[in-house]
Amino acid sequence: MQNVPFISAKHIEPFLTWSGVTEALVDAHKKGKAEISDILFKNETASVLTRAAWIKNHGIAVKTATIFPDNASNHPHLPTVQSLVTLFDDQSGSPQAVIDGDLVTKWKTAGDSVLGAKLLARPDSRILTILGAGKVAQSLIDAYREIFPDLDTIYVWNHRFEKAAQIASDKNVTPIRNLTEAIERADIVSAATTATEPFIEGKWLKQGCHLDLIGAFRPDMREAHDSALLRGNIFVDSYKTALHDIGELGIPLANKVISEQDVIDDFYGLCSGNMGRKNDSEITIFKNGGGAHLDLAVALYIKKLFEIVNSS
Repeated sequence: MQNVPFISAKHIEPFLTWSGVTEALVDAHKKGKAEISDILFKNETASVLTRAAWIKNHGIAVKTATIFPDNASNHPHLPTVQSLVTLFDDQSGSPQAVIDGDLVTKWKTAGDSVLGAKLLARPDSRILTILGAGKVAQSLIDAYREIFPDLDTIYVWNHRFEKAAQIASDKNVTPIRNLTEAIERADIVSAATTATEPFIEGKWLKQGCHLDLIGAFRPDMREAHDSALLRGNIFVDSYKTALHDIGELGIPLANKVISEQDVIDDFYGLCSGNMGRKNDSEITIFKNGGGAHLDLAVALYIKKLFEIVNSS
């Protein structure tokens, strides 16, 4: 077997750009639809999740993550989530690269959302509010700054204000205490929290805003109230991954608050030229479902850039 490179953040991250990531995602969605599948194993508190994607004539990726919450107490020097992405050639099946899974996830998650905003938010958006103060929130600040360079103000809200204040200090943005004000002022609201109960009220969304929903990833998790979903036009990154397996849309679909017909389009349509936003007063809502095909697209971008850097 040929030598397969291991690509870590220290090798390549200084060369990555959010523009490059969004371009890679657009390109992948112009190919045929990906075949995707997940396998989840659980053993007491620990889990192993394997996600695979195959885009014919583009590539194959298998991402495996271990989730060991007890590491926080039993092995404090280790993170609770650790992952690797393996890329395979689509034509021969030969392994092409092994990539740090945290690196891929970081750029995939924020890249997914900022592409949604690029396709759906008003280009003249000036005020961004980020809800949450974790690693994803920090990546979102960088991603939105690059893709929306004309932003005047970036607010960061968190239920623990001191965490918002710390990120604000590190990233030169503005912390805000009042959730209602944080949302009411924003042209773009990007929610990256671990909330299980919805907390974003529809009445807080101003005309013409874009709501980017990231945090919910389990069937019991939501960030937006029904009232928010009913005020806007809904889009997703993938019908296959974002509708029924995640509570954000799965719960209101099951309760018949919305129907599948209310979800207007996904990246396959939007990246191929379908209309997203129709006018400046429309409220657009985007659910970031984060499927394995997105990991594949970002991993291929990382590998390509790694090869360019190392050939120069």
